[in-house]
Amino acid sequence: MQVQFYLPPPSAEASDSVEPSTVAAAQRLAQIQRVCQLCASLYRQSLKVFVYCANQQDAELVDEVLWQFDAHSFVPHNLAGEGPARGAPVEISWSAPRTQRQVLINLTETVPDFVQRFSQIIEFVPAAEQGKAAARQKFKHYRQLGVEPQTRTPE
Repeated sequence: MQVQFYLPPPSAEASDSVEPSTVAAAQRLAQIQRVCQLCASLYRQSLKVFVYCANQQDAELVDEVLWQFDAHSFVPHNLAGEGPARGAPVEISWSAPRTQRQVLINLTETVPDFVQRFSQIIEFVPAAEQGKAAARQKFKHYRQLGVEPQTRTPE
């Protein structure tokens, strides 16, 4: 099992005139866009991807952003339970996967019970301090599983 933690991009400090909730929403959308770009790259490598979200709202946001890709970079995807019987190359859900996939993109704050079903796991470290603390716990969890996670900086 290979585990990669994608670090958040360096961001400008928020000014006092910007609401913290606005900053958090912008950071979350930027993270979802990075997830979708990664899904496109993995799809072009012919890998089957499962995007695991914390809730239905997050899953629908990933789905919506993937639909907004231009026609030349379209990524066949679906929410779990929709689309073809065996799912599209990229499946998005807030429930455990029903089909076999090679890559897990985990967007939750914990390591899911089904993580060992995947050969490659991708985690995103959020910019917010609370999210960073959860990512540190996940990093420790993978080490306890005998895996040495790698970190990747934004490109």
